Amino acid sequence: MALLQDWREYAYGVDINSKAGKAIWDKYFKEEKVIYEQLLAEPDNVVSGTVKELAEKYNMDLTYMVGFLDGINESLKEANPIEDMTEDTQVKLDIDLEKLYYNMVEAKAEWLYNMPEWDKLLTAERRKELYLQQKKSGTIVKDKKVGRNDPCPCGSGKKYKRCCGANL
Repeated sequence: MALLQDWREYAYGVDINSKAGKAIWDKYFKEEKVIYEQLLAEPDNVVSGTVKELAEKYNMDLTYMVGFLDGINESLKEANPIEDMTEDTQVKLDIDLEKLYYNMVEAKAEWLYNMPEWDKLLTAERRKELYLQQKKSGTIVKDKKVGRNDPCPCGSGKKYKRCCGANL
């Protein structure tokens, strides 16, 4: 069985509100934050190695490292092959900082996107822009409904009811 599938069954196969679920996620979030602190302290250093080597480097269980790699994958300049990952798979953590910040906001991971390390990496203005951009991405804006007697939006100059609305 692939490591990613093992992680997902382990982490998501338990009710998050149960004692076991809280223990899994509390441990994961604590270890995840430690890794991000180290990665963001040296953003120009592209970390690479096998999944097993990274787990050892960051003193993390292999299963939790797979969860970390799953979580960060969309924030990398080049995605890792996480679907077929084994402990010997070579991975690279070449982080796109703006994507990472955006994705942390999307995940509602306040403990990550409010870390002081961000102060040296992205200006407060840029972080605010990314935050607002992410929040607006989930907002649905409906266009104003065209009334029967309004000019037709096709540009014909006719009333909507006599033009495109005639076949409704």
